[in-house]
Amino acid sequence: MKNVPVEHVKNAPTPAPALEWEAVSWIRHPGLRKLYLLMPILFLASTTRGYDASLLNGLQTVPAWRDYFGHPQGSELGLISATSQFGSLAAILVAPYIADRYGRKFGAGIGNLFIIVGAIIQVVPGTTKGMFMGGRVLLGFGSNISEAAAPLLVVELAHPQHRGTVSALFNVVFYIGAILAAWTVYGCLNLDGNIAWRVPTALQAAMPCIQIVLVWFVPESPRWLISKDRCEEARAILDKYHANGDQINAFVEHEFREICETLRLEAAQSKSSWLVFVQTRGNRKRLLLVLLVAFFSQCSGNGLISYYLHSILELVGIMKASEQALINGAITIWGFIIGIVASLVVDRFGRRNLFLFASSGMLVVFSIWTACSAVYTEKNDANAGKAVIGMMFLFNGVIGWAFPGLIMTYTTEILPYHIRAKGVALCWAFISIASLVNQYVNPIGLQTIAWKYYFVYIAILAIEVLTFYFVFPETKGIPLEEVAMVFDKDTLNPIYTAHGSRHDTQTNRRKE
Repeated sequence: MKNVPVEHVKNAPTPAPALEWEAVSWIRHPGLRKLYLLMPILFLASTTRGYDASLLNGLQTVPAWRDYFGHPQGSELGLISATSQFGSLAAILVAPYIADRYGRKFGAGIGNLFIIVGAIIQVVPGTTKGMFMGGRVLLGFGSNISEAAAPLLVVELAHPQHRGTVSALFNVVFYIGAILAAWTVYGCLNLDGNIAWRVPTALQAAMPCIQIVLVWFVPESPRWLISKDRCEEARAILDKYHANGDQINAFVEHEFREICETLRLEAAQSKSSWLVFVQTRGNRKRLLLVLLVAFFSQCSGNGLISYYLHSILELVGIMKASEQALINGAITIWGFIIGIVASLVVDRFGRRNLFLFASSGMLVVFSIWTACSAVYTEKNDANAGKAVIGMMFLFNGVIGWAFPGLIMTYTTEILPYHIRAKGVALCWAFISIASLVNQYVNPIGLQTIAWKYYFVYIAILAIEVLTFYFVFPETKGIPLEEVAMVFDKDTLNPIYTAHGSRHDTQTNRRKE
């Protein structure tokens, strides 16, 4: 990093004096307006995952799909659903290296090639069950490559004041994909033969095709450019988008210098091995939090709605395919609305508070859901069955205050630059492992013990509430380069120490 304006780590100058952040309205700021209008191109990576999650849920309601693949249920259905997670796990071997070596933009785009091929394999004439599952493996592989890079670019491009909202929106648009899949399946229910499931399955390739063409119009991460000794390009991007082209803007000068100093220090201290995650107390804490966020995002009972709504609805007497598809579509729209609202207030209420609110709400709602399921099963009470549907909507609304919006927001914030790509890849790997177990075990549990299986999730949710309260620190209102101080308070390096003093005195006054 020879162009970074710091001569040597141990002689690094004191970070620039703290600046009071003036409120910046992106709507009135031409540079930020251009930048944020480009962000939806990156959001497509999350939309693609949402489409896949909702698609298989919807396909289970399509009689032609069930007939074609021999009415899979139990462990067989779980295996078909979970195959994409095998591909997701494999992606950890390459995803962070692509993002770190070739750039965030390249990583966000290149994974789409695998998704497109995977979608084609699933719908070609003569598709077998093995081909369908193989296509899902490729889809999971490509999706995790894209999603290991796209959120990095989002958080590293965003203005510090808008980082929380913009990064939360990245995962919330997961619901847009889910909505498109759910309503596409619903619209195709009356089509003749296998076309009813081939059309929505083929449309998995639509959003990746759009992203792979348009992603090259998005600017590259200034942090990645600086790490590759391309500081002039990085500064030009910050000037253009954060300062409307003003090359002597005091805020951008401060921002640029802070990034350079932090990256230089991290480069001197970083290790190339994955063992870096267990070599310091701060990194071990980060690894634990990444693992917990990933696990809770998949194993809080939401997997039942996301992948096995068909089975859940049959337990309460909703048997018609059209009714099941309609409920699936309505739930996704409801979740999207809540997710958008939560993203807009994430910097007001904070990450930890939203995690606590969502987990507590899920525990209460899921307990009522379980009780209503028991009443319906034991007494065949139609009102109890309707109450279960209501609880599913309420559950999806409560979970939307934290998941999926905060998964990438929190993960990218707590990770310093030199391990951010690896950490995000680990997060997706943990999500894939949790999903793999979740998707394989859920249909077996539902088939074997029906509503009593819900007690497993009640126990998990109780642990979840306690964990968010006692383990998770708040990152609201702290610049990306300064979050390290929350985890590395005892580090004696000059930059983190200086950042810490500024953080302690200004966190409560800033509105990021």
